[in-house]
Amino acid sequence: MEKKQRGFKVLLVDDEDIFREATARQLTVRGFVVLTAASGEEALTVVSSDPPEVVVLDQEMPGLHGSDTFVEIKKINPLIEVIMLTGNTSVDNAIELMRLGTFDYLMKPINIDELLYKIEDAYTRKKLNEKQQRETGQEKPMRA
Repeated sequence: MEKKQRGFKVLLVDDEDIFREATARQLTVRGFVVLTAASGEEALTVVSSDPPEVVVLDQEMPGLHGSDTFVEIKKINPLIEVIMLTGNTSVDNAIELMRLGTFDYLMKPINIDELLYKIEDAYTRKKLNEKQQRETGQEKPMRA
């Protein structure tokens, strides 16, 4: 498999060590610069100190819940795109996540190719939002 250098940072946040480490390896092999966090609190520290372009965030975590972490990430940097992961979601929960402004959500267990596609799309939207903000001085990012 040829390694494509994508050159942008993805923060993977999940309290399940095996899932987080295995997924991080898969993303790294595919050319992403991968940062990891085991909790919402740790994710906020990373976002503040070394902002990624895209965050892949588990919904169900002890401590700071995924949706609360999402809100705090957007306060720190509203242009970061967030893909939520959930092991069990209802249609209402998925709609609420999208209403809050997540880029998308995926059900666990994830399909790595689908995750790659979503990360690439989220990165593209982030770049478009940054360009729009530079050109117009607009503070709020566009939503899909």
